[in-house]
Amino acid sequence: MTSESAQPLALFPLRSVLFPGTLLPLKVFEARYLDLVSNCLREGRPFGVVCLREGGEVGSDGVLFERQGVLARIDDVDAEQAGILRVNCTGTQRFRLEGQARQAADGLWLAEVQTLPDDPPEAPDSNFLPTVQALRSAIQALREQGSTPFAEPYRMDDAGWVANRWCEILPIPLAAKQRLMLLPEPQLRLRLVDEYLRSNGVVSTGA
Repeated sequence: MTSESAQPLALFPLRSVLFPGTLLPLKVFEARYLDLVSNCLREGRPFGVVCLREGGEVGSDGVLFERQGVLARIDDVDAEQAGILRVNCTGTQRFRLEGQARQAADGLWLAEVQTLPDDPPEAPDSNFLPTVQALRSAIQALREQGSTPFAEPYRMDDAGWVANRWCEILPIPLAAKQRLMLLPEPQLRLRLVDEYLRSNGVVSTGA
């Protein structure tokens, strides 16, 4: 999806930061987003998730959102009841807005965007192996609780994937998550996650 695309990207502002590879369940009931889901399914297109800085997810008044986000691919849709859809998505590629976003007559935000490069595949630096192991342990603990938070396959040999999964679940401010999502160097993103985990005792500083 580039700024030269014939069709602008539909945007879904959320009070969260989507990362590439993140599973995103949505409950959709507003007419504009029901139409968005229908159009994306019919045309085989993604939509864009951008993090809200001001305003609410419902309605359009006073909305301010980030100029960078992540494309969301629709994986499956379930009609929970009349007028309500359960939509399961996966984050794919990062993008930035080109020019100003605009609203359609129904309130849906639209923008021309430029996609950003994917993380290059890199094995985690050996210094970060305790953080990789801690993620394995976290996944196992969540599984034992009946939760499967991440899409398989688990790419523990990929620094960007490991960093992104930690960024999903860490209790850090949205602004910090946004900055981490945009970092182009996966080893740097993983290093910042590693420092956070060590400073909070999740990973031993002596590991």
